[in-house]
Amino acid sequence: MKKVKLFVLFLLTTSAFTACDNDDNQEAAKPTAQNIEIGTANNKRALIGRDFHFNADVVAGDKIADVQLKILPKSGETYVKDWKLELKWPEYVGTKNTNVHKHFTIPADAPEGKFDFYFIVLDENGTQLEIKEEITITDPANMPADPLIGRDMLSRNDDLIYYMETWVEPELIFKKNDLLTAHAQVSQIVGNGILYSVLIKKSLNYHPENIDNLDFKKVIVISKVEHKDLPAASKIATLQKINDVWGGESITIGADKDAIGEAVTLDKSWQSGQYNWVILYKNTTHNLSVYKSMPITISF
Repeated sequence: MKKVKLFVLFLLTTSAFTACDNDDNQEAAKPTAQNIEIGTANNKRALIGRDFHFNADVVAGDKIADVQLKILPKSGETYVKDWKLELKWPEYVGTKNTNVHKHFTIPADAPEGKFDFYFIVLDENGTQLEIKEEITITDPANMPADPLIGRDMLSRNDDLIYYMETWVEPELIFKKNDLLTAHAQVSQIVGNGILYSVLIKKSLNYHPENIDNLDFKKVIVISKVEHKDLPAASKIATLQKINDVWGGESITIGADKDAIGEAVTLDKSWQSGQYNWVILYKNTTHNLSVYKSMPITISF
């Protein structure tokens, strides 16, 4: 009987030590990231002197201690000068899960070439997430295409109320049954491309920056325009000039359907309030995207 008791005591002691050992060896949870976009439409390209887009949905293991982004010289590459870029965003410190959505300008002194891109999240529990990718930095003058949105025109019942950069943000109010006409021009285009001109309620908190992310349940399409096989010699093209081929650029406030035949119901049903007029263009030949957003008001 005494031997049995000693054996049971041995088993209990061993189990206790094993449990403690398992607790000691259990690793702290590391941060994770999803929906990562490095460059517009995740093209992993950056243009000198231009806006650069980055997005990631981050979940910390415990809480975020630091968020860093680095663009560093790549081993084996040669550059015309020494250069690197390091950024920190303290506004995310202390959060558990967050959307890191940033736009910043690639400095004018950045050299062309391939670089290592790092996104680093440090956790309060001592772990870290490090994502490493390769990006290419290019002078816009050396791009095969450099699409630019400009010469935007907005009119109400054929009365021009906004033209190019002369707009000083008056309150642009459209009422039920008004005809909203929105012209958008994209210049310096070649090859194949597509443009969407859309209205989006601000209350949806939905901000697409490229056509790949368009949710047609949330946008009212004013126009859709495509071009194909434009030769390099024609580097300037005004998309509204081919409007007769590709469809209208006007919509009646209160219309049952938008320019591509989608019903204006549910999330995108007409309501009084603030909207954004958003222009999105993608050059599908060279995987280049640009967008522009301007506020208007609808009184329905």
